[in-house]
Amino acid sequence: MTDPTETLPPPWPARALAALGAVLAAAAVALAAYAAHGVEPQAASRLQLAAVFAFGHGVALAALARAAARRLTLLALLGIAAGACLFAGSLLAAHFFDAPTRLAPFGGSLMILAWLAYAVDAMRR
Repeated sequence: MTDPTETLPPPWPARALAALGAVLAAAAVALAAYAAHGVEPQAASRLQLAAVFAFGHGVALAALARAAARRLTLLALLGIAAGACLFAGSLLAAHFFDAPTRLAPFGGSLMILAWLAYAVDAMRR
């Protein structure tokens, strides 16, 4: 007989998003250290911005994902994850590979829309 108060583990997409959030936060700490000690000031500013966005959204994903049971919540969190990766990744690619930052505005817009979708879903609960 199972215990009715026992909680079931969250579905794998929620666990994967929580893990991705933790990895983003860890990478952000390393990136901030690199920006503070390994590059010239102009590059450090761009890398610090990438680190701030990766860290903030990584922590949010790690905290919110495990409780995400609704489809809109999961889609919003996937949008936040994709947006953070596109935004920070675009800034990193510009630094390391001299790539243009064309994906940064798309990533930022995706984060804004995803946070608004999360807000709508939170109000509907």
